[in-house]
Amino acid sequence: MPAAPRRPGRRTGLPEATIARLPVYLRVLGALGEAGIATASSEELAGSAGVTSAKVRKDLSYLGSYGIRGVGYDVEYLVYQISRELGLTQPWAVVIVGVGNLGHALANYGGFSSRGFRIAALVDADRARVGEPVGDLRVGHLDELERLIEEFGVSIAVLATPVAAAQDVCDRLVAAGVRSILNFAPVVLTVPDGVEVRKVDLAVELQILAFHEQRRSARGEPDYLEAVLQ
Repeated sequence: MPAAPRRPGRRTGLPEATIARLPVYLRVLGALGEAGIATASSEELAGSAGVTSAKVRKDLSYLGSYGIRGVGYDVEYLVYQISRELGLTQPWAVVIVGVGNLGHALANYGGFSSRGFRIAALVDADRARVGEPVGDLRVGHLDELERLIEEFGVSIAVLATPVAAAQDVCDRLVAAGVRSILNFAPVVLTVPDGVEVRKVDLAVELQILAFHEQRRSARGEPDYLEAVLQ
């Protein structure tokens, strides 16, 4: 009898850093598979993933995958192992709450379905948006949130609302049974134990990039574009 799929957020005993790297390995392996490459060494995976080969071997050992000396890892089987560990052997239904510019972009992104996620519903508080077609879906009103979660068996929510509405929507999601939330609103959400929140703050990421740009300028390193044009 096959093992039941893991719900997102379930503790597996893997280190958090390893869990964070598994999707990177999966992306690299997917590209190798599409190129018709059947095996890959830890060095090849490390170079593409930006880590050391020792780190790759350690991470994959948690999955019970050790590769074959002189041959490497079977790409197809390793894709299966990582997909199983991440719970991607079945599609997860996702609701996007907040269908502004960011919500539109996320809803139209074609890469979710190939990675195990199905955008099942879109909702927004603005009644002027209700019925608006976005991809293959139409925007529903926020009042329908709980019904849509139950109807489509939503497991994961993407929160792309204004800051003022984020915590209230989060509370409703949790009350409706959603235990995994990807939060794009620039605010720290308060959630009970057992609920996983991943925060994506684009402004913070840009500020980190600005820091590195400033450091390069201070060291007198040439601007990338200038270096290319020289």
